[in-house]
Amino acid sequence: MNHSGTLPPPTIGVVMVTYNVGDLARAALHSLIEDANASQLSLQLVVVDNASTDDSSAKIQRRFPQITLIANERNVGFAVANNQGLRALGFGAAGIMETDLPAAVYLLNPDTITHRGATAALWRALQVEQVGLVGARLQYGDGQHQHSAFRFPGLWQLWAEFGWLPGRLREGRTNGRYPLRLYQGEIPFDVDFVLGATMMLRSAVVQQVGILDEGYVMYCEEIDWAWRIRRAGWRIQCVPTARITHLGGRSSEQLPAQSAYHLWRSRLQLYDRIHPRWKRVLARRLIRHGMGRRLRNMSQATEEERALADRYRELIQLARQPLG
Repeated sequence: MNHSGTLPPPTIGVVMVTYNVGDLARAALHSLIEDANASQLSLQLVVVDNASTDDSSAKIQRRFPQITLIANERNVGFAVANNQGLRALGFGAAGIMETDLPAAVYLLNPDTITHRGATAALWRALQVEQVGLVGARLQYGDGQHQHSAFRFPGLWQLWAEFGWLPGRLREGRTNGRYPLRLYQGEIPFDVDFVLGATMMLRSAVVQQVGILDEGYVMYCEEIDWAWRIRRAGWRIQCVPTARITHLGGRSSEQLPAQSAYHLWRSRLQLYDRIHPRWKRVLARRLIRHGMGRRLRNMSQATEEERALADRYRELIQLARQPLG
């Protein structure tokens, strides 16, 4: 029993997935824990390591012995690894009560630095009625603005991706961006989805809509999740006062050809899930045309370029498959 008359601090379950980014992960955890302690928030930390070869697991466990560490023997991908962390927090267990779960769950990338007050700002925004998922205002390592939230992808985004959209439109609504003035304010604003680098959710939301779809190996998992959350009637917001530096893409940069393949395969899966048939047909045509254009513009002089070209050819074949 708490005799002080004050409620215990809310517990936020944190899941971080790592892959050969040990130094970055330790810095990310250090900044997060410092911020949570300053804001009197309690953290339940789970790190899932996807078979790193840089001794990440041992180094993280030595530095943060309070963490639950799951060390995979192979790289199982973003969705599966995050779901391992969510299950370790109790989500999906048979007969689990909401009171047995953390008050919220926070998926955080290892290539992030949490600024003071960011975790509390996300937590406060999540208390607003019908807000089920929130994300931070992100910035690059040099302090420049990084788009943190987007509208669900449509055909215009494909035009932008393949360079067919004029530059002045690529940073605007046509390409799914939200205005800079919203990020520069102090009021959380509604969005379709936030980047997977920072996602804090009510436990009730995860219980209602389920965990991440493991059909996505890499990329688009957070978009699919947000789409399901929005369909269930919850609001999603970006919180400008929650500032986090996102160094961005360090894990995926290690395998560019493989990453490109998974990115576009996941986009095809996502379009098949969220769009009507006519839009899916047009999207596949745009992807085939765009990939073909990239192939024609590649010299394929290096081994890396040849590997990437092979992946583009595979993606063109995927985009030619009949719709289900």
